[in-house]
Amino acid sequence: MGKDIELVVYGAEVLCPSCVNLPSSKEQYEWLQAAIGRKFGEDVVTYKYIDIFNPPEDDQHKKFAERVVEEDMFYPVVLIDEEIVGEGNPKLKTVYKALQERGLEPQL
Repeated sequence: MGKDIELVVYGAEVLCPSCVNLPSSKEQYEWLQAAIGRKFGEDVVTYKYIDIFNPPEDDQHKKFAERVVEEDMFYPVVLIDEEIVGEGNPKLKTVYKALQERGLEPQL
């Protein structure tokens, strides 16, 4: 398959006000990478982390980062191929399901 699937995590260094007891967005991003790598293998997903308060200049990521802030979404917000699959405290089961719907198979 090889890197056709993109997982983007929108988050911030400061914790979401409603997510005080959860790991930071960056920690959850790294945790998702490790968990997905163990289940599906390395190099099958492309990962990006976007700081919602300092997004890159490209329109797509900048607009969604603004949306996260304006709509007071719980972050991190996890997208797979532009579909929101997790918000605040992403669930691995939901992320895995979205990846399998896109053709990834768990490794044995």
